[in-house]
Formats: sequence, structure tokens, C-alpha cells
Amino acid sequence: MNRIALFIGGALVALMLAASMLFVVDQRQVAVVYALGEIKEVIAEPGLKFKLPPPFQNVVFLDRRIQTLDSPETRPIFTAEKKSLVIDWLIKWRISEPKQFIRNNGVDMRNLENRLAPVVQAAFNEEVTKRTVGGVLATEREKVMNDVRARLGDEAKSFGIEILDVRIKRVDFVANITDSVYRRMESERKQVANELRSQGQAEGEKIRADADRQREVIIAEAYRDAQKVKGEGDAKASALYADAFGRDAQFAQFYRSLEAYRASFRNKSDVMVVDPSSDFFKAMRGSGAATAPARK
Repeated sequence: MNRIALFIGGALVALMLAASMLFVVDQRQVAVVYALGEIKEVIAEPGLKFKLPPPFQNVVFLDRRIQTLDSPETRPIFTAEKKSLVIDWLIKWRISEPKQFIRNNGVDMRNLENRLAPVVQAAFNEEVTKRTVGGVLATEREKVMNDVRARLGDEAKSFGIEILDVRIKRVDFVANITDSVYRRMESERKQVANELRSQGQAEGEKIRADADRQREVIIAEAYRDAQKVKGEGDAKASALYADAFGRDAQFAQFYRSLEAYRASFRNKSDVMVVDPSSDFFKAMRGSGAATAPARK
């Protein structure tokens, strides 16, 4: 029984020893084998690998994929015209020399990022101060990124990495300048709006004046045409009256008398005191005499 227990215990120890001597390298990683605190071997090929058990040898894994470092803080940078700009940037990098990387930064990538960020910021400072705001924003934006990448080349080798890309994400003015720019833009927009309103009002007055002039012309022409038609009608009426009155003078006198009566008794409330024997009632008297029966 003791022999079986010893055999099982020995087998477990052997398995544990074998497990401590074998390790797997992922294709996304680089394995660094330490021997008594010194780097013995760097393994980049993926697969099952062998090493001595601890404490003789230990293994550390580093990520070999492309990493991204964003600007940790935004500091103002002065351009050639002494204008303050705030630039947000990012860089793409990866480990190229694992031994150099570990010697300078250890195995924690955050150590590298903390040391690399000020270097990148300094490179941007050097390139931006040589250019104008217009150049940084538009005409020389690509050149700024390429020059920063070139500046970081030697520094990257000392860190054991390679810089794959440098990009500017955003360029903006500092807060106080941004506010003044917005106020100036607002003032300019208001000025343009006022000019457009003034032009619109002037154009409106011109259109209204032209419409009033056309209205007056149309009314005058209509009145002229109406008077012309009215005059022609009056002329025809006068001709008809003259023709009718010329045929029967007695009828003409009787018609004029009726017109005079109509004009005099236009309203029921009108009162007129006239001698009945006057010529004004001649037509009525004649009509009454003509219609009255003869006395015997």
C-alpha cells in the first residue's frame, strides 16, 4: 500500500515538474525565457516549447500585436504665429526587440506608454512651432505627421519598438481663443444677416413702389377708359334725346317736367312750398284738365 502511495506521489511530482517545464507560445505573443534573472532566449515561433523548471528558468509573455497610444492629455502648442493649438494624436506601435523592450520598460506595457507619451508630445511641439495654423490644419497636416514619425524613429529603437503610424485626430484652439473665435464668427454672421435684411427691405420697398406705380397707372387708365365710354354713352343718349325731342316738342317739354318733378320729390320727407299756378305745375295742371270730366 505504501509503495502504491509512493508511486502515485512520484507520478504527481513528475507531472507537476513536466507541467512547469512545458509552455505554449501563442501566435499573438512573444515568449521571453529568463535564466536566474537574465534573458536567455526569445521565442517568437508559436507552439509547444520546453524550459527548465523554476527557479532555474521562468517565462514571460509579451503581446506582439499592434498597439495604440492616444494622447493622455492635451497641452497647448504655439504655432509660428504664436497661436495656441491643442492637438489630439495617436500612434500605432509594436514590439520589435523584446530584449531591448524588457531592459528599458520591464514587462508592463504601461511603463512604455508613460515614457513614450512625453516623447511624442515633444516631437509634435517641435514640428508645430515651425508651421502656421493654416499649415497644421490643412496644407501641411500630412507632413507634420510624417515628420513626427521620423523623429520618433531613433527613440523607438531605444525602447525596443517600431512606430508604424502617427495620426492627428483633432486640432483645436485653446478654450479662450475658441470662445473669441466663436464670438467673432457670431458677429460676422450677424453682420451678414443684417446686410441681407437691409437688402431685402430695400428690394421690398422697390417692389412695393413699383406695384403702387402700376396700380396708379392701371386706375388712371381704367378711369380714362370709363370716362371715354361714359362720354360716348352720354353722346349717344343726347343724340337719341335730341332725335326724340325733335319729333315731338310737346313730349319733350312734358318729359323735362317729369324729370324736374323726380329731382324735386326724391325723398318722401322733402317739403316744397310753391304756388300751384306757377309754371312748375303746368304739366300737372294740363294732365289734370285733360283727365277731369267736363261739367254741364
